[in-house]
Amino acid sequence: MVDVGAKDNTHRIAVAEGRIGMRAATLDLIRQGGHKKGDVLGIARVAGIMGAKRTADLVPLCHPIALTRVELELDTETDPPAVHCRATAETRGQTGVEMEALTAVQVALLTVYDMCKAVDRGMTIEGVRLLRKSGGKSGDWQAD
Repeated sequence: MVDVGAKDNTHRIAVAEGRIGMRAATLDLIRQGGHKKGDVLGIARVAGIMGAKRTADLVPLCHPIALTRVELELDTETDPPAVHCRATAETRGQTGVEMEALTAVQVALLTVYDMCKAVDRGMTIEGVRLLRKSGGKSGDWQAD
């Protein structure tokens, strides 16, 4: 692991996004809340938060971080049919939270896939990326 012991504790935020494309009928099932497994978006939101908290267990050499906030927004899109996820991770610490935000998005979208795979195995997770980060020695960064 990289030594971050000499780094200053700073306020750090990272925002990531991604989406899962699906058939219109699958999206309708999610929106109507009629899925046999329950509230797809609610469960995906909790899964994403849990994923962010477990990032250091999933990604080798990633530092464990004391997160001060993890927020997930899951919105449905009609054309083309998809669920869009945006995750914000925040801490006051010696290393950034980019990996936590990206992991939150991936785990949330994987949960949507898992819950809906019985009706739509052709779903596609795509466009997962870091949107912005702030804090730390390198300062602020924003995607084009």
